[in-house]
Amino acid sequence: MTDRNHNADQLYSDAKNGDRRALGRLISLIESGYLFKLNQVKSHPGAQNGPVLVGITGAPGAGKSTLTSQIISSIRSANETVAVIAIDPSSPFTGGAILGDRIRMSEHALDSGVYIRSFATRGKLGGLASAVPEVVKLLSSLLYDFVLIETVGVGQIEVEIVGQADTTVVVVNPGWGDSVQANKAGLMEIADIFVINKSDRPGANETERDLKAMLELSSNLDWIPPICQTVSTEGQGVDTLLEKIKEHRSYLEKTGILQQKLVQRTKNEILSLINERIVLKTNEFVDSKFGNELIDSVIDGNLDVFAASEIVLGEINKVI
Repeated sequence: MTDRNHNADQLYSDAKNGDRRALGRLISLIESGYLFKLNQVKSHPGAQNGPVLVGITGAPGAGKSTLTSQIISSIRSANETVAVIAIDPSSPFTGGAILGDRIRMSEHALDSGVYIRSFATRGKLGGLASAVPEVVKLLSSLLYDFVLIETVGVGQIEVEIVGQADTTVVVVNPGWGDSVQANKAGLMEIADIFVINKSDRPGANETERDLKAMLELSSNLDWIPPICQTVSTEGQGVDTLLEKIKEHRSYLEKTGILQQKLVQRTKNEILSLINERIVLKTNEFVDSKFGNELIDSVIDGNLDVFAASEIVLGEINKVI
């Protein structure tokens, strides 16, 4: 492990100097389950000094990837840097990312101010790869101005994106549906900004009107999510969208919510790691000889499942 840490330290140093291959190798280490524990990253840049962290989510076919590509162009026109985490569906054959997002964003491939990485969901609910929190920390430490997380469209459970982003952009299309469907998807609760993409199609104004009506029903909203109309294939409305993203960042900073989000993300990550360890230890114990004897006792009627679970928990407490 010491050699691996040393190697990771060197890779990190190279990544800080702009070596994209080194950055890619670091992310591969994270994705393979090797937690990124370098001293340089332990000192988080903090909420105020960290990147503008944006989640881009919405139903499949809404045009998220094309919109993300245009946002990259708008960011770069201001000479700011951006990293993109593109959560792709997993290949049913290899389990790897299909890489559709990187194909659509290929125009930025040679730009040294842009870094794009695709991740496979590997069946994880919510469309988020489990490595994303660690990768976000890594990219934050490398001082990108923006980090964009684009998720696959997976319906109701896509609300998980809000846990990793400071600003959540929900992308819809004209004729998106009524308020029942919108609230069912959970998108009304997580959206900081709404984007009606493909707004050159019929029904864009009606969709904006419906969204405004739904937002008026929401009480105690200090931040009223703005609604932007875009045509991502033409770049229309994208600069305005970027302005709204920056406005929301300013709002979060002024209200102290930005720091609260960082605290909550850190808490969630700690709890997630603890839960993973507990589940691993529990599985090991249940699969052991003693665990199999417990199972036999339950089947034979000498124990019930509640008593067996208490015994397992007692043994787990001794080793955790």
